[in-house]
Amino acid sequence: MRMAGMPPAWTRSDGGARGSLWAIVLAGGQGARLRSLTRHVHGDDRPKQFAVLSGNRSLLRQTLDRVALLIPRERTVVVTMAEHLRHVAAELEVAGGRPWILTQPEDRGTAAALLLAAHWTQARDDEATIAVFPSDHFVLEERAFMGHVEALAAFVESNSDYTVLLGAQPTEPETDYGWVEPAERIGWARRNPVHRVRCFREKPSPAEARSLFAGGALWNTLVFVARAAALIEAGRECVPVLESRLRRAAFFGGTDHERWALRQAYGLAPTANFSRSMLEVWPLPLGICTLSAITWCDLGTPARVLKMLADLGANPAWAATLPWPASPVAK
Repeated sequence: MRMAGMPPAWTRSDGGARGSLWAIVLAGGQGARLRSLTRHVHGDDRPKQFAVLSGNRSLLRQTLDRVALLIPRERTVVVTMAEHLRHVAAELEVAGGRPWILTQPEDRGTAAALLLAAHWTQARDDEATIAVFPSDHFVLEERAFMGHVEALAAFVESNSDYTVLLGAQPTEPETDYGWVEPAERIGWARRNPVHRVRCFREKPSPAEARSLFAGGALWNTLVFVARAAALIEAGRECVPVLESRLRRAAFFGGTDHERWALRQAYGLAPTANFSRSMLEVWPLPLGICTLSAITWCDLGTPARVLKMLADLGANPAWAATLPWPASPVAK
């Protein structure tokens, strides 16, 4: 298991063929909004991606198993925090396979996590295409979901300047999600149309959410496919100080100074949220494709977890001892 502050080298290795599809799994969040529930389930403050909320697999392990339907473990990169390594180690002991682990010394936001992974991947495969997956999602039709990702990867391979998001079909005017308004069709990801992104609406007001819902806007899943080089280029344009610090740290990869360089890079780097600091001002072509016939949910709140369990007809043992009603909370 690759558990160092950085993997042992940034130079190309036997991680896969040049120009391959790689997976980036984001597993560094603190899960503060779900902490009351995960503390009840496990008796500790582990972040939600390491919690077992249904069945016998954590959200991270479910994500890794889902990703493995398309992308092999040796081309899967998990980005986490140093303080989470014991949880990651426990998960990977039973997950099978050996994904790469990138450990961030400090939390500098999702933009830092993604740019770190993009630099690391491009150093190993300068023509890499990357598919990004948060590790706190519920997906029921997993093979169909990964089929959508595969179709997006094929689109990006033919349109290398494009970054393409997966948008979920909304079921209600949710105010806690990010929304994306699609514009004209620009192509096809197999049988699914790809539309240009008109604009983003992050956590709209109730009135705005109702308007977006009625107007055909989509929920932003933050699952997307891009060339690693395109993500780095967008970082240079959108968060130049952060990208520059991570790029300089990459020069020390494979040396005795790589951990020191990463600590230095993160210690003085600004914090940046990927959605707000990069996606909303993305300087390159940006598209969105709708997840069709897929049951998807971002398990960001106790209400969403309980609704997911109710929809599945699941009744885990911990639900019987909840200190609040074991039913979805009305929004």
